[in-house]
Amino acid sequence: MSVNVCKRDRQVIIDPLVTCMPMGAMWAVLGINHGIPLVQGSQGCSTFVRYHLARHFREPIEIAVSSFHESTAVFGGGKNLNISLKTIIQRQNPELIGVVTTCSSEIIGDDVYGFVDSNKQELKDLGCDGTEIIPINTPSFAGSHFTGYDRAIDALIKNLSTVNENIENDNEKINIIPGLLNPGDVNEIKHILDTMYVPYTMLTDISETFNSPLNPKKQEDPYFGKGGTAVDEIKNISSSKGTVSIAKYAKTGAETLEQTHKVPAVTDNLPPIGIKGTDEFLKTVNKLTGYDTIDTLMTERGLTLDLMADVSARYLAGRKLVIFGDPTLVTGLTSFVIELGMEVVMVTTGSDEKTFPTDIESISKHQSIDVITEGDLKVVEDYVKDKDNEVELILGSSEARFINYDTGIPLVRFGFPVYDRVGYHSQPIVGYRGAKRVAEMITNEILAKYYEKKHWKLQQ
Repeated sequence: MSVNVCKRDRQVIIDPLVTCMPMGAMWAVLGINHGIPLVQGSQGCSTFVRYHLARHFREPIEIAVSSFHESTAVFGGGKNLNISLKTIIQRQNPELIGVVTTCSSEIIGDDVYGFVDSNKQELKDLGCDGTEIIPINTPSFAGSHFTGYDRAIDALIKNLSTVNENIENDNEKINIIPGLLNPGDVNEIKHILDTMYVPYTMLTDISETFNSPLNPKKQEDPYFGKGGTAVDEIKNISSSKGTVSIAKYAKTGAETLEQTHKVPAVTDNLPPIGIKGTDEFLKTVNKLTGYDTIDTLMTERGLTLDLMADVSARYLAGRKLVIFGDPTLVTGLTSFVIELGMEVVMVTTGSDEKTFPTDIESISKHQSIDVITEGDLKVVEDYVKDKDNEVELILGSSEARFINYDTGIPLVRFGFPVYDRVGYHSQPIVGYRGAKRVAEMITNEILAKYYEKKHWKLQQ
């Protein structure tokens, strides 16, 4: 069998599955310890992102903005940026500021690189040059938040990584580019590497900045939350053993590091979701570092296999489902649910990732899967409501909640955004433990919908 690749049959997008580039860049910068994104644009460009991040993570999100108004469209945003940088540094003294452009600053032709260079000199003259200032081009009218994340990681690597002139200074680490994963997923990757005693640098680490404790004791002023990747760590990544990009849409930085500093890049593997994907990730880590897999991880693998044996043939085999969302997560989950014996009938993502159809085809095995590229939520709705498709389960974000209400087809939530349930961002879907959790969620939804609550066959 094979995949049937097609695009949506209309030009207009109805309920998009992606948002604009700046959001992805802000996500990346917020994973830096004492890092602040500065939006070179209007107030709405920051408010929109803060709203979406806050309702998903249920955390306060600090994003600065240079506050464009009508006059800025005529005279440019240089003055706004100058005032914004001085204010942030004097009040917050951050380690890093990521200057994120928007459609307005890009359309009027703001020379953000020139503005940043001139401001660096002025700040140096004022004795305020301890903050790294990184310009990131993210025009909102092109690409998506996946593209913006990739550009931000690449900008951080280009501007911060230093040349390793002495091979004896090899730091024995590997670099991990997680993509737009939730804190629970980043923590799970860190758990796997910590269990193997593998040193690493996360580019970048939102596991605590987007999932921080409420601590009643006195806090420092200015206040920065815990966590995030230190700027000094990023400066030293050229000494690493290699770079693993979990998400293909975030591989540019890894390729840049390979071209400029000869650090091997691994960008084509399956994401570490399910048994096969996690196995591949462990093999990659072993190949780059020489560190062996620990029995603890094999126990986690065995527990996941045990659950799969318990539920796959009995409840899940042959069940038809649709998956939509982040292209990397969709690819990984497709691989895993096929391992569970389920039948994937359609997948879609709002991204224009070119390898998405071939990635799905490589894992489709005996199944025939409809792959809709650059899809939207209307594509999902129409497909699910078509009686000929007999869809029994949906995997995707909270955006499909109304499809769930209208059709009664169970929705297993994952990825971003999930705002009508709590705690999902802090729990993993990656790794063996994440796979076990996904299998449990899927099975419980199937049991709740398709089996009578008091039916005697459930006990068999």
